[in-house]
Amino acid sequence: QVQLVESGGGLVQPGGSLRLSCAASGSIFRIMGWSRQAPGKEREPVAAVTSGGTTNYADSVKGRFTISRDSAKNMVYLQMNNLKPEDTAVYYCNVHSYMGSNYWGRGTQVTVSS
Repeated sequence: QVQLVESGGGLVQPGGSLRLSCAASGSIFRIMGWSRQAPGKEREPVAAVTSGGTTNYADSVKGRFTISRDSAKNMVYLQMNNLKPEDTAVYYCNVHSYMGSNYWGRGTQVTVSS
């Protein structure tokens, strides 16, 4: 049974930083990543990293966010710097198994406000 547990969200001032963590269990994953959903908006992909280390980012976060994974620990991280109010959203860990299944965590709230 696949389980994803996110942590690291919270309230931060504009320009601040947060680091999100996602602990995965129950399988190994081809792709691990993060998506977010702001109030009144659709969920959107933020960043992803493959088992080979290839990364992809949404244009809106390039240069500010960094995704990384520790495959030995089955963890994925999202370092978020220079946060902006428009980054406020619920952030979801999202993983894809080698069998083609897709799994989501429950989400962690990130609020950027002064």
